[in-house]
Amino acid sequence: MTVNVLFAGRDAQWPIYEPTLRTAFANAGVVADLRMEFAPGEVDYIVYAPSGKLSDLTPYTRCKAVLGLWAGVEQIITNPTLTQPYTRMVDQGLTEGMVEWVAGHVLRYHLDMDMDICRTDREWQVHIPPLARNRTVGVLGLGELGSVCAQALAGLNFNVQGWSRSAKSIAGVACHFGEVGLRDVLAQAEILVLLLPKTAATENVLNADTVALLPKGSRILNPGRGPLIDDEALLTALGTGQVGHATLDVFREEPLPRNHPYWAHPNVTVTPHIASETRPDTASEVIAENIRRSEAGEPLLHLVDKARGY
Repeated sequence: MTVNVLFAGRDAQWPIYEPTLRTAFANAGVVADLRMEFAPGEVDYIVYAPSGKLSDLTPYTRCKAVLGLWAGVEQIITNPTLTQPYTRMVDQGLTEGMVEWVAGHVLRYHLDMDMDICRTDREWQVHIPPLARNRTVGVLGLGELGSVCAQALAGLNFNVQGWSRSAKSIAGVACHFGEVGLRDVLAQAEILVLLLPKTAATENVLNADTVALLPKGSRILNPGRGPLIDDEALLTALGTGQVGHATLDVFREEPLPRNHPYWAHPNVTVTPHIASETRPDTASEVIAENIRRSEAGEPLLHLVDKARGY
């Protein structure tokens, strides 16, 4: 039986994803008619990118599931026309990319690489950082991405303190939860990594009060979601030295406006939302597997809980 799959992304994404999706469908044994246009009542599945044109899902009455290409869900999950099951993108390529970005920047901070390689005074000054076992890294968010990043950092011998809204158990990681747990992690985190989803409960999790709990001079990495940080509070903390440096990959408004203070701040590194890009080949495999599972009556992978928002 042929299933009709609508690709609801940007026009520029179509020539990139069409061949990888067709290959993935063939490998998964899914017979699919894949197009960018269908009559809404003919669509069985929607491959969805928030950057595309589709916003009203009401006419897609036959659609069995909407399959997201992004890890983030905040731009779709509150859409009142989304009545179909929604799956977010969790794939090995995306996960590996995030681990590499986080590990690279944690090591950059841990080894003070900016100081070592950016000297212009030609002075020979030896700087010996502590060993990783003597450096505490806090990871806020222990979902799919947070947990693997925390494990990777633990594998590098860092003292990793993780926090999530509910109790978790991860080998090699000291796991905390709840309000008391958050305060405990922040009080220890010399380097803090933010990998929480954006929900009403996590917005501004890093604010004036919580930033004040960090050890003075702590460094911050945010590859998660821009609204996790109260920007004014962070700028103030950078000005006082409470926060030594911040590397930010995500922002409330993207692209980051040209007049934003982050651009010119000497203790802020801006990266253009590259911490973990969706890889078309591996993402297509996840999409194909989920359609195969749905057609076989098996549960969907990475199904989003609309009530929780992730």
